[in-house]
Amino acid sequence: MHTPPMHTLTVALGARSYPIHIGRDILDRADLVIPYLRSPKTFVVTNDVVGPLYFERFAAALRRAGVEVAAVTLPDGEAHKDWQTLERIFDALLRQRCERSTPLIALGGGVVGDMSGFAAACYQRGMPFIQVPTTLLAQVDSSVGGKTAINHPLGKNMIGAFHQPRLVLADTAVLATLPARELSAGLAEVIKIGIIRDAEFFAWLEQHIDALRAQDPEALAFAIERSCRNKADIVAADETEQGVRALLNLGHTFGHAIETGLGYGQWLHGEAVAAGTAIAAELARRLGWLDAEDAARIERLLVRAGLPVFSPPLGEARYLALMAHDKKVAAGKLRFVLPRKIGEAVVTEEVAPSDAAAAIAARCR
Repeated sequence: MHTPPMHTLTVALGARSYPIHIGRDILDRADLVIPYLRSPKTFVVTNDVVGPLYFERFAAALRRAGVEVAAVTLPDGEAHKDWQTLERIFDALLRQRCERSTPLIALGGGVVGDMSGFAAACYQRGMPFIQVPTTLLAQVDSSVGGKTAINHPLGKNMIGAFHQPRLVLADTAVLATLPARELSAGLAEVIKIGIIRDAEFFAWLEQHIDALRAQDPEALAFAIERSCRNKADIVAADETEQGVRALLNLGHTFGHAIETGLGYGQWLHGEAVAAGTAIAAELARRLGWLDAEDAARIERLLVRAGLPVFSPPLGEARYLALMAHDKKVAAGKLRFVLPRKIGEAVVTEEVAPSDAAAAIAARCR
């Protein structure tokens, strides 16, 4: 039997280190999952879009290996990333008599992964958690690093926990069923990595963005691996975001304000991050930190990726009010992640609200 090629990275967290397997058709590789099961039973969380496509295939592979599979299917979308939907996971875990040792597996995109991880962190004070991300955004970003959360009407991802997975299984073949809009949303997080710490990767993306949008398998595999490698290094250095990990929030402070202000699900997370990144670049340019050519390169690449670079006109005061609920607020001061050049970004409190408001106004239409 031919074994498809696969790349494996490690998130180095001492005793809690875990692998990220990246490859085509590895959804069928129960042998990659079995070593991380402490129980002959698993519990899979998926949604009503991904479930019909991939649940039976994934579950069948586990069952052939002698694993019992229980599951719950959630409604799809950011609008359902809330307490009510989280309760559906807990209800199903209890009905299925899942134990603390039962591994919870997230089969889906970032919303499924975030909610599943939070449920796993809470249920019986912590159960094993495995990520099987099925969107580009989840494969390159949200499945790695242990951030789990649900949304609150006043702020995105404000209620959650750090709960690292035991394993991340990223099957690149499942991206073939991903809508073009979702693929572009994932590219926002890929581009972010280049901006904050990998100028060489950013230049590669400028050369290969069309191939990525066309779902060229080799280009996708490289971009996913490079993004995961960068994120794994950052998480290993700063697991709970006390320092360098905050750089991964480039575009997110403004982006979360967009998502909350419009209503969850109106814009995809990656779309809001892209528009937020454009605001951050505008702000850095106005402060004299980012030269005009680098700002233009960032905008061009986002546009070529099919992403928005202008934000909805919520009003500068509304943006600032929403951003006041951001997790990066410390001692009442909002910290911004801003690029200094392509490949380097900083976290700073040295931004006047008037400068932030001017940048927002310049990038809204």
